[in-house]
Amino acid sequence: MKENQNRAAAIGNLLTGRFLVHPKVLQHWRFILFLCVLALIMTASSHTAEQKVHQISQLRSEMKELHSQFIDTRSRLMNESMESKVLDRVEEAGLALHKSEEPPLVLQVNQGKKE
Repeated sequence: MKENQNRAAAIGNLLTGRFLVHPKVLQHWRFILFLCVLALIMTASSHTAEQKVHQISQLRSEMKELHSQFIDTRSRLMNESMESKVLDRVEEAGLALHKSEEPPLVLQVNQGKKE
């Protein structure tokens, strides 16, 4: 019967916080506060780490989207810069340009001694 009362009293002291003002515990307040500060630092650190993981995930998805946009733009540019497309657009614009029938001239520079 006494054991049940002692257990009930111990649980009551624990729940109400009376154990914190016990003379034996008062000697260890600095250590208890140190542990509380460490717990706060650990909680803040884990929260910051979770934020960084979430940010990395968002940046990766944005990077994938931008990469696919880059590939799409590059393929459209390649398609639009084809010679046949350029000639069609010149005709549509009504410009008086025509395709040269002669190949371009190759210029060769002689590197002789300078006097």
